[in-house]
Amino acid sequence: MASTALEACQWTTTALARYTPATISVLLQVHDRLRCVAATGAWQVFSTVPPKTGIVGRVYASGEAAVVADVTSDPDYLPVRPDVTAEICVPVLDPAGRALGVLDLQWSGPVEVERWRETAQRVAGQLGARIMMLGGPPAESRSEKLLRYAAAMTAAPTDWDLMAAAITAARDVSGLSAAVLLLTGRRGPRLGAPTDPPGELESRVRAELTGAGPDALGRMIARAHRNGSAYTLGEAGHPPTEDYLPLARAGARTLAAVPVGPPDGGGLLLIADERLLRPDPTTVNLMELLAGQAWTCLDRLRTLARLREQASSDPLTGLRHTGPFGQRIASATPGRTALLAIDVDGFKDVNDTYGHQAGDRLLVGLARALEGALRQGDELYRTGGDEFVAVIEVSRPEEAVRIAERLTEAARRTGRTISVGVALPGPGETPERTLRRADQALYAVKRQGRDGVRLAAA
Repeated sequence: MASTALEACQWTTTALARYTPATISVLLQVHDRLRCVAATGAWQVFSTVPPKTGIVGRVYASGEAAVVADVTSDPDYLPVRPDVTAEICVPVLDPAGRALGVLDLQWSGPVEVERWRETAQRVAGQLGARIMMLGGPPAESRSEKLLRYAAAMTAAPTDWDLMAAAITAARDVSGLSAAVLLLTGRRGPRLGAPTDPPGELESRVRAELTGAGPDALGRMIARAHRNGSAYTLGEAGHPPTEDYLPLARAGARTLAAVPVGPPDGGGLLLIADERLLRPDPTTVNLMELLAGQAWTCLDRLRTLARLREQASSDPLTGLRHTGPFGQRIASATPGRTALLAIDVDGFKDVNDTYGHQAGDRLLVGLARALEGALRQGDELYRTGGDEFVAVIEVSRPEEAVRIAERLTEAARRTGRTISVGVALPGPGETPERTLRRADQALYAVKRQGRDGVRLAAA
């Protein structure tokens, strides 16, 4: 008489409970877990059980019944009551023999468990057939999906992972086939990272939006933030508004548009389908919740990135400092990675005469000049008050000396001079030893009158 799979499971546990004092439960696979959908008499119910966990997980994974006369002897037993002594767990199979879940019975008094095996298996077989007649095991609700994806977005380690999770969630929760994120940035609106790989409609949508240009993307984003979320009714004969023509050209016939984040720095979530559908307000509400969670997670990732950058950078010059420098020189290649130890000539006099603010301005200007004189891929670190180190890759020592001379010329153009010591690590030499040789060459320049370059002896 059951009209749903859940009712069938509940009637099964109720019927069995009339004939035995066992604690009875039915667990069905929902997404990636076994979920308890019906139970009787348990002090504690394990609502969800990971695959292969416990006796129930073992039975589901193997498709073979388990008869346990003494649960204390089975390491997989999951305790639901302290007085349980015996357990029978049988797989609930569909007519093709595929496991849908398990039927589990646990006793706390004397019982001839083998006599119950055949009954449990017959009942589980009838239950599996009835579940399939009623449409199969219950699916996750859209709210459950949204919560699961929210957890995945919270744990996303990068912007790309987060965007991919948000797009996948938008498609799965809405039931529409394509989703894209438009995000504003310093260089104007842009498309967020695609899923891997994007579907056919999503690929066409992305191509049309890319061809439409940043102005068109900006209008879409502004419209959503000005007027709020919007969706089509999926009815033929009603043309889209001008802003959404690129989506119509891509083949989208149903669309939901949801603003993401604040108007001045957020973006837009677009979810579309080639079918004529009618997304209801509840669907759009779920998309709004998804967009809010995605933006919160994206803002958190960006904040963490800024904090990491601040933690690894000198706050005055913006150059990386001693922590990252130590990591970099630890990977120095003998004979190819040159360390250029740099010291500002007469810096103490500037501080003493004009004050620390003037000294700070000098350091900032000099840092910019030195960075400009280095090649792409060369790295400059501030390792002390007026001390810098450049780490560069060269093919021979003379090349490192030429670059050091470029740095001295750049410093002179700012009205200051620097002294530079150059060293390349030898075979088996520690990075600390190489840096010490560069410092010694630097001090040799100082002793000889400053404003120069010296290559350390190998």
